[in-house]
Amino acid sequence: MNEHLGGDLGPDRTLLLVDDDESFVKRLAKAMEKRGFSAETAESVAAGRAIALTRAPAYAVVDLRLEDGNGLDVVEALREKRPDCQIVVLTGYGAIATAVAAVKIGAIDYLSKPADADDITNALLARGDALPPPPENPMSADRVRWEHIQRVYEMCDRNVSETARRLNMHRRTLQRILAKRSPK
Repeated sequence: MNEHLGGDLGPDRTLLLVDDDESFVKRLAKAMEKRGFSAETAESVAAGRAIALTRAPAYAVVDLRLEDGNGLDVVEALREKRPDCQIVVLTGYGAIATAVAAVKIGAIDYLSKPADADDITNALLARGDALPPPPENPMSADRVRWEHIQRVYEMCDRNVSETARRLNMHRRTLQRILAKRSPK
């Protein structure tokens, strides 16, 4: 068992989870409650900001891209109301510029989706310069590629031609990839 997963939470175990993927945020809330957190969820920037400004939690996990705006707006509201809040930014769109922006305004870590509850807990409870340990079973490069293709395909409303154009690949190549099972 990881040392970060122990009783390191302290007396205030409040946790705000902000993500517009309803099934993901509900699963994550259950998983985090099993780890000792008292989770509250929001599915938009507006709802996340409202909670941050009225009852700022000790911990927060905020998705970067939400349907109604940018999750960094929630991070700023949390920092304003509770400077000691431990905030982890999640995103399916890993980019150095957004990682830097998230950390500059107060996030303690930045994780790419899909991140599991253990990775998130480790990041939330990491102290000082100590980096959380690497994941026990990281995804293979093939799986990461497949996940990225699936994410772009969904963003393009399952339009194969538009997805192929955005990924700069041939349409037939993309169709073959989409027809296969996901790699391990």
